[in-house]
Amino acid sequence: MASGVERRIAAMPSRVKTLLLLLTAFAVAAATPSSADAARYGSRTLASGMHGGDVKSLQRYLTEAGHRTSRDGEFGPRTARALKATESELELRANAVATPRELRAIRRAVVEPPTGGGAVYVEPPPVTKVKPGAKGQVTSEGFAVPPASAPRVVKSVIAAGNEIALAPYKWGGGHRQWRDDGYDCSGSVSYALHGGDLVGGSLVSGAFARWGEKGQGRWITIYAHADHVYMVVAGMRFDTSAQSRTGSRWTAETRSSEGFAVTHPKGL
Repeated sequence: MASGVERRIAAMPSRVKTLLLLLTAFAVAAATPSSADAARYGSRTLASGMHGGDVKSLQRYLTEAGHRTSRDGEFGPRTARALKATESELELRANAVATPRELRAIRRAVVEPPTGGGAVYVEPPPVTKVKPGAKGQVTSEGFAVPPASAPRVVKSVIAAGNEIALAPYKWGGGHRQWRDDGYDCSGSVSYALHGGDLVGGSLVSGAFARWGEKGQGRWITIYAHADHVYMVVAGMRFDTSAQSRTGSRWTAETRSSEGFAVTHPKGL
């Protein structure tokens, strides 16, 4: 026997019943998550114009890393800029397209703590140890030895750089506190410069492109753009990108400065 609801539906005009069926179908579709919304993080390549739950997860990781982006699940221009900056920091292909492998690398950089549970502060060479001449020397242990002729402030910057030369790379590290369990590129440079009282607080990479005076310095030169920053102190490069090859932020190797703004501390 038909229920009262079924009898009322049967008595409706055909057009009303069709409309009711369409509304029911739309409601079911709205309540059912799309394949994009249900996409698992790291299961597909993400690029501009895409949307979904995995995009929102990526945006959360980029935000935790200190990059400004929306957290709406829509891969727009702001997310693309943040992703490109992150790819550059992690020495991935900086094209604002995240493959599953890159997505996993980004998650590891943000979520997983540095190995060993904290920074490893190996005793650096004493400040009194110097090298004759105007250029410093990087030891086999990865520490920088300042030249004897360097000003005291330069020796202090080198000493501070030695303190974290072997510390782990950590996204956003060194920006909330000076003593951290890892440091990113701008956190590293900020820490070393702070050792010489040249900065009062930590700066991000893009800010270093406008910091100090333009051009190369005699003792300290900063190379910066929105995605990365490194510096050369007394002929020695202090750069997180060197750590993957040498184990230390200090290296005697040079690198291309194309695309970087060049600045230096006033008077140095």
